[in-house]
Parts: sequence; C-alpha cells; structure tokens
Amino acid sequence: MSLFRKMALIIAAISVAVLSGCSGQEYNMREGVTEISREVYDLHMIVIWVCVVIGVITFGAMFYSMFAHRKSKNPNPAKFSHSTTVEIIWTVIPFIILIALSIPAVSLLIKMEDASNSELSVMVKGYQWKWEYKYIDGDDNLGNDVSFFSNLDQASRDLSNNAGSGFSGVEITDENYLLEVDNPLVIPVDTKVRFLVTADDVIHSFWVPDFSVKKDAIPGFINEVWTKVDEPGIYRGVCAELCGKDHGFMPIVVKVLPKEEYEAWYAEKVAEAEAGPDLNERTMSQLMAEGEVAYNKYCSSCHMPNGEGNGPFPSLVGTEMVTGEGTIEQHIDVVLNGVSGTAMQAFGNQLTEAEIAAIITYERNAWGNDTGDKVQPQEIHDIQNGGGE
Repeated sequence: MSLFRKMALIIAAISVAVLSGCSGQEYNMREGVTEISREVYDLHMIVIWVCVVIGVITFGAMFYSMFAHRKSKNPNPAKFSHSTTVEIIWTVIPFIILIALSIPAVSLLIKMEDASNSELSVMVKGYQWKWEYKYIDGDDNLGNDVSFFSNLDQASRDLSNNAGSGFSGVEITDENYLLEVDNPLVIPVDTKVRFLVTADDVIHSFWVPDFSVKKDAIPGFINEVWTKVDEPGIYRGVCAELCGKDHGFMPIVVKVLPKEEYEAWYAEKVAEAEAGPDLNERTMSQLMAEGEVAYNKYCSSCHMPNGEGNGPFPSLVGTEMVTGEGTIEQHIDVVLNGVSGTAMQAFGNQLTEAEIAAIITYERNAWGNDTGDKVQPQEIHDIQNGGGE
C-alpha cells in the first residue's frame, strides 16, 4: 500500500470517528430539555464542525506536504525560510474565527446569567453528602413552609455497601444506580425557576446536564442560576465538585410536573409543615426500627453499617460516649450540634426530632451496646427549643 493511500485512510478514519461522535448522543453532549440547553448544544455543534474543517485542512495540508515533497521525489529542497504573507494569513484567519465564535458565545453566557423575572426561587444548599432544598415565597424571604433534604436512596446505598464489601452476589444492572434519591426536587413545567446555590461545609457543585445548569455551591456565598423546563419528566444530575469520601453518593433528581400537579404537591408539603413535628411517644422496638433506617441513611457512610467506624470516623461500638453511664446528654449534644474541628456535622437542623431520637436510641442499643436507654422525640424538641438541659 502506497504512503499516499495510507494517509488517505488515516484521514478517512478520523473523519468517520468525528462524524460518529457528532451524530450519536452516546458520545456527544446531550441536547437537553430547555431553550438554553438547546442553544448550548447548537453552539457546541457549530464549534465542533469548525474544528472538523480546521482539522481536515490542517492535517490534509500536512499529509500532502509530507507526500508531495518527500526526499525521494524532491532531493533538492527549496531555499526559502519563511513567507510573510502566509504568516499573516494564518494569524488573521484564526483571529477572525475566534471573534466570530465569541459573539454568539458571549450572547449566550449573558442570557444564561440573567435570572431576572423568575417565577419561583429555590435555595439549594450542599452538605456532605446531601442536598437541601428550600422554596422561597413571593417576597423573596426564606420561608419555612417547604424545605427538605435529598439523600441517596436506601436501595442504592445498600447495593453500594454490599458491592464495596466484596459480596459476590451483587450485580449492578440499574441504569440509575447512585442516581436515585429519597426526596427529589420538584418544580413546575414552563416556569422560570431561579436557584440560589450555596453550601454548608465544603465546596459542592449543582449540575443538571439536561438543563445546562451547573453552578458551584460555596460556603458563605450565594450563586445564582436559572432554568425553564419545557417538558415534564424526571431529570438527573450530580455534585460536580470533589467534596469528600462520598462525593459520588449525592445525586440530584429533579421532578418536573405540570403546573396543576405541582400546585397540589406544594399544597401537600405546606400542610405537612403546618401540622408540625411528630412528637408522639415511641416504644423501644419502634425507636430501634426507625433508628436503624435513619442511621443507615444519615450515619452509616461515616460510622459504617456495623457501627465500627472507619479511619477518622470513630467507632460507636462499646465506646464511652455511647455506653457510658450518664453520657446520654453528651450523646444528644454531639448529634444536635456536631463536633467542631471534625467531620461530625450538626444534625439538629437537618433531621426531625423523631429521627434524632431514634438514631440516638439505636446507637445506644445496637451492636451489643445494650444500654437500655431510649430517647423520645419530645425530649429532643424541648432541648432544641430551650425547654431541656
């Protein structure tokens, strides 16, 4: 096979690969479901084709020169060292291309940053390793009517724990593995929604590819981004900033509903908030059952499902704080307020009174601790509201 034919085949192979990538969503940027995401996709495709043309011209000229001016055909090389005209051309043309591409890019960036005239605002706060969503009322004041945390769902967590421990029976086939949550963010269709993005502990990043929404969540700062989704459905994203050991376990799920269904969902959430916390007294068996569920959801990623801890995360099995006589107040304080200078978060503003009471009861009686201690939701409520020690 001649050298020229080999070069032609190489160029053809590169072109096929590029064209395949441009035409297949599996390898290309997804088009998305918002006006902004489609404009981003269109601009992306324009740039891709500009790069294809530049690549074909550049590599074509290079391969042609290598073939046409090879030593066997031209034993006496030309004596010129450069061409001012050619140098001007290959400087001016790229400059024009960059200017031409920057005009639509800047226009789109300005549009992406314009969150004015939004119809709904949601505060998005990143935690290690969960998201909190707070819906803001019409006066732009943070309301307490609707707010909730969104965690990785328990099925994915259990499957991950089994796979990580080398359990031979685990086969991960779910396409949404590690992309399911217990409480999705819910927004109405065809509504301009503004997200106010921040973080409680370390830097996170709120990213939903189908919306072309990606904004860093930085403690102490509030960043703004918006979307307007045209089609009802379920859309998924992830934290896109490395934020610690469970960075890969804090997915984002956005459920976009028709406006009537969204209003019904919102009214239900408001009613739940107005009903107040569930402070009913529980039996030991009820507290243990609820505590196991809550512990596995909120605590097991650090302290492990068996309570034995891992690295900087201390064991809860047989330790003084968990089993010691008269230490229940300290135990409650640690869970409510966290421990400064460590990875132990303050869960007082994250969990309900019932969840905190159940977790503490479970930790003090699981894994052979067997203290017999139990904590009721009312006790936690009184402490948080200044009615307890």
